[in-house]
Amino acid sequence: MATTALLPSQTFRKALAERGGASAAQCFQCATCSAVCELAPEDAPFPRQQMLYAQWGLADRLIADPAVWLCHQCNDCTARCPRDARPGDVLQAVRGLAVEELAFPKALGRLVARVRVTWPVLVGLPLLFWVVLLAATGLLGVPENLHAYEQVVPHWMLYSVYFPVAGFVTLVSWIGGRRLWKALGQGAPRSGSFLAQLVPVGMEIATHKRFGRCGSAHYRRLGHLALFWGFVGAAVTSGLLILAIYVQGDKLPLPLGHPYKILGNISAILLLLGAAILMANRLGAAPRSGASTAFDTFFTWIVAAVILTGVAIEGARLLIPSGLMAPGLAVALYIVHLSVVMTLFLTFPYSKFAHLLYRTLAMVHERMSGGPQPSSR
Repeated sequence: MATTALLPSQTFRKALAERGGASAAQCFQCATCSAVCELAPEDAPFPRQQMLYAQWGLADRLIADPAVWLCHQCNDCTARCPRDARPGDVLQAVRGLAVEELAFPKALGRLVARVRVTWPVLVGLPLLFWVVLLAATGLLGVPENLHAYEQVVPHWMLYSVYFPVAGFVTLVSWIGGRRLWKALGQGAPRSGSFLAQLVPVGMEIATHKRFGRCGSAHYRRLGHLALFWGFVGAAVTSGLLILAIYVQGDKLPLPLGHPYKILGNISAILLLLGAAILMANRLGAAPRSGASTAFDTFFTWIVAAVILTGVAIEGARLLIPSGLMAPGLAVALYIVHLSVVMTLFLTFPYSKFAHLLYRTLAMVHERMSGGPQPSSR
């Protein structure tokens, strides 16, 4: 008779407990969590089995289990658990460990995973980078008659910094995604076209359809939707600005009534709204939204910092002519803004943003493997 090797990891169990998953030990496998979950497929319910894997420390099985990513932390399971084992929080901790395990390079994954103590490095190094770069190029100063931030940091410098950063983020995201895709494939064979299944998955993500089925944390759908579309709008605006400068010949800064500026401001509002909703939920509704950890909240705080500094520098530029804003303060705000933007970009593949990539891959795998779809109950 064939046997399956079990390789429990004490190290994994310890790491899980440190990330907020210690309550897994309280689970006695009553399966209430799987019974109440609206997202769990009837033929492959979760998270009961995943709680067992977590208790045993079966890290490899959890990494290769799409259910870890199909869980949206609705926390219906946590609200109904008779043992207060908090399955939603446990799977959230598992996802954090999975992001670290899939990360490339590992050192950056560990740095972001331990953000509770490493956040000064993640925030401070980009700031130091910009100060040193501007000082080395003779641009660290306050231009006379400041009217556009291009006078502080020329476009060529922005492109020279952020294009390589974007390339690095794309590369390491691809590597992490390939690692997860390979691991998922070990559990179930796939067939069909990846792109053909990506389209319906993309539509589902764009509307956050599964979030709409959540009970205890259904209100988080609005926050996630606002963040998602805010990022989409910001990305489109960035592309349109390049078009405006080099194709249409527009001069920066664009007037407030320009369509591209309007889109950018709407995107900023959506991002700020989404971050505010999620932070409010985390701070004010912990039993329903789940326990908060530094890893969970770091991404939200950085998004908020990017938007607040972005709004501040736009307002500062408008106030300079009237004398209500000192040009030196505006320059300082701009450098801080560039720094937090860099932090946001560089931590994408290792922070909560990685959930978008990995959850998408798990949902596509679910379709390509012929796996059961969420129940209709």
